[in-house]
Amino acid sequence: MIGRAVRGLLGGLLMGAAILLSALPAAALESFARSSLTVETAGGGKYRFDVELAETPAQQAQGLMFREKMAADSGMLFIYDRPQPASFWMKNTLIPLDMIFIGTDGRIVNIHANAVPQSLDAVNSAGPVKGILEINGGMSARLGIRPGDRVAHAAFGTAK
Repeated sequence: MIGRAVRGLLGGLLMGAAILLSALPAAALESFARSSLTVETAGGGKYRFDVELAETPAQQAQGLMFREKMAADSGMLFIYDRPQPASFWMKNTLIPLDMIFIGTDGRIVNIHANAVPQSLDAVNSAGPVKGILEINGGMSARLGIRPGDRVAHAAFGTAK
């Protein structure tokens, strides 16, 4: 009888701790390495971004959730071990984002501009990609970044 009561109490405490942890912003749970990359446009533009690297499944699941702002020259680079189709959503993401889907050679495959904060709609790559660069919504259009442009970063073997 006492054993059951103790197990019940411990179970309740563990469940309460799990609920408290799940209520914390995801940003408090994962940290990200930083790097820089350059987007080179067909028009001759070169735009440098300081990015956080989302390399692990936990980091990729968290992404930019719960962020209220991001500097204009910042972003997040999601890197996959191998090329694959990618699908994202904006659940718990508070700022509009441009999602730039990047092939193995560093070329931009497609861009989804101004993804809507908190949306559960799927945002998909136009084919297999090695990475996805998320930057502030509308930035791609302002800088003239288009499919076919090149991303220079070690993840694509295109770093300078």
